[in-house]
Amino acid sequence: MQELSGSVNNNYKLLIKYDGSRFQGWARQPGVEMTIQGKIETVLKRMLEEEGVEADYPINLIASGRTDAGVHALGQVANIHLPTRKSPEEIMSYLNRYLPDDIAVEELILASERFHARYNARGKTYRYSLYAGSSKPVFDRKYLYVLDERPDIELMRKASLVLTGHHDFKAFCANPRMKKSTERNVDKIRIEEDGPYIRLYFHGNGFLQNMVRILTGTILEAGYGRMSPERINEVMQSGDRKQAGPTAPPQGLCLMNVDY
Repeated sequence: MQELSGSVNNNYKLLIKYDGSRFQGWARQPGVEMTIQGKIETVLKRMLEEEGVEADYPINLIASGRTDAGVHALGQVANIHLPTRKSPEEIMSYLNRYLPDDIAVEELILASERFHARYNARGKTYRYSLYAGSSKPVFDRKYLYVLDERPDIELMRKASLVLTGHHDFKAFCANPRMKKSTERNVDKIRIEEDGPYIRLYFHGNGFLQNMVRILTGTILEAGYGRMSPERINEVMQSGDRKQAGPTAPPQGLCLMNVDY
């Protein structure tokens, strides 16, 4: 590793927001250009090369968790070690100058050497946005799941109570070969109405692959009277993904906040 004269390989914490519509998710992937991580790392690599760091310097931006293709974030958190003379303010300014308009760094600060965006995260809040109106949501359609009919909100709330708490959420995980524990604590599911808009907020200590979207699809099944709270409890006990509701589409999901 080459370090610049007068530079320190500091650990930086970033608060990032992005519109995921154009991207194939957060994680860099071989042969895939359009990822959030890939875009940010490319700009940082360019910044370091301008400062004289060798082109093969390993850059690894670590996020609190991966978001899927089409999913958005208002409060993604990441960390990265960088050998640079620039101040945190200068690094953030450089990033926002060269990143595409659908990615922005809201905050960039020095973090402790041991800070790890994923391992130190204690909880997350996700929001899933639905629309059940008579007209088309032309201007925010990329951030909503547009429903054909309005579900019963009280039935949805009853279903959400069954799903709240410490449970084995294997039936709500998209990865059937998950080897690690599928137990999670979802301590709050809140449903808010605002005219034609219905927003579900999920807070928990962690979420499995596609878990929030599957929970949303299951709660919607309850809202349409197709799945009772008792049936949802049976599905949870079964651990069988095929028995849970459908996976809600990605565009309605947004990572709002990460707790540390």
